Amino acid sequence: MRLAAAFWADTESADVQVQHAEATAALAKRLNFRVKSVRALPLDTRARYLGHTNDVSDTVAMRALVAYHLAHERPLMASFLDALGIAHDQGVITSDQVDPPSAERVSKAVSAIRASYSVEVVDLYLRTLVAVDADTWREVGPLIPQDEPRGPHAG
Repeated sequence: MRLAAAFWADTESADVQVQHAEATAALAKRLNFRVKSVRALPLDTRARYLGHTNDVSDTVAMRALVAYHLAHERPLMASFLDALGIAHDQGVITSDQVDPPSAERVSKAVSAIRASYSVEVVDLYLRTLVAVDADTWREVGPLIPQDEPRGPHAG
């Protein structure tokens, strides 16, 4: 729910109004509400509905992930970037261009944040980095644990 709440609370990011409108329209359709009615819902109610929706666009999902990290995980982001030696302002990279860090530097940085933060929070952050910019963070992917196969034919 924190992720969805961060999405709705973000009013300053580029194109956020378009993404809010898209999410509002999707919720209106799913709930059989008018768009105006969805807009009038309190933030926590919209967050709850969005948090239980599994058919949002990749754009909305990505905005929600980024908003969540900016709202709740800046210390983690800062720790990771510090360990990599990348300049940042409270976890937000300040340079327009970042060269992909080496596998060795990424491995050390991931180990550093794993020592201080929960597995779930670190894995979500690492997956978000790869989803946002797979080229820059290409050395992160191999360090993300793969989900165990599920179902009757697993293992």
